[in-house]
Amino acid sequence: MVAFLQLIVSGLTVGAIYALVALGFTLIYRASDIFNFSQGEFFMLGGMLAGISMATYGLPYPVAALVACLITVGFGLALYFYGIRQARSASPIQLLILTIGASMLVRGLASALLGKDFVTLPGLLPWQTWRVGGVVIQTQAVAIIAGAIAIVLALWVFMSRTLTGKAIVGVASNALGAQLMGINRTVVVGLCFGLSALIGALGGILATPITLTSYDSGTMLAIKGFTGAMLGGMGRPYGPVVGGLLVGLLEAFGAGYVSSVYKDAFALIVLLMVFALRPQGLFASHSVERV
Repeated sequence: MVAFLQLIVSGLTVGAIYALVALGFTLIYRASDIFNFSQGEFFMLGGMLAGISMATYGLPYPVAALVACLITVGFGLALYFYGIRQARSASPIQLLILTIGASMLVRGLASALLGKDFVTLPGLLPWQTWRVGGVVIQTQAVAIIAGAIAIVLALWVFMSRTLTGKAIVGVASNALGAQLMGINRTVVVGLCFGLSALIGALGGILATPITLTSYDSGTMLAIKGFTGAMLGGMGRPYGPVVGGLLVGLLEAFGAGYVSSVYKDAFALIVLLMVFALRPQGLFASHSVERV
């Protein structure tokens, strides 16, 4: 029973990370119909830049985190305004390839400028572990789950209670109708790229004390976050969050009861099963009409 509970804690921890990646995927897709496979690089940049800012330049934790977030958001905005927007007449497949190319470019620049070594950050809480009924819980795991919940709630409040958030929802629901109401779709989509980059940077900062981060860590994060988004469904606000958590739990139980060697393969198996059996996701209707 203790081993079972330990796997649940582990699964929820990594699942919270995947949920944030999936949320970034969904935020951009709902506003622009674009699958942004640079989403994993937002996480990588947040963790690496914060860690290097502290280790190399001696910046305090909050300042290092702020610098990492600002640079990552800048990359997200540049990706849209100088990449996606300039190729707006391209097909969705071409835009997807463009985001993959941007991801490869960022990985190359990160390896050249930031180095190829793993980067770490100190935990947010002073204690290392808690022991509850025989289950060992890392305090940073609690920080990751709590941070993910806070980010999701903050995004929900922003979307539902602010005019800017409602403009994003309007573009996601009916882009043409939103434009007729005077909403600038270009600005809204650019804002979604910036928000997704911010979510990614914050997630990377939260995850790095446990997972460590290197220049190439964003690739698998993007795949697993995309799997979570597709599993949960992009038509519901809670779909990608639940999907990311489910992928994390499946990965933890697969590693615990099958083999950790195949840990990364479980997400790919889930992705193939979703495409084959329920491509609209668990929490989406059978057909989604976009105008």
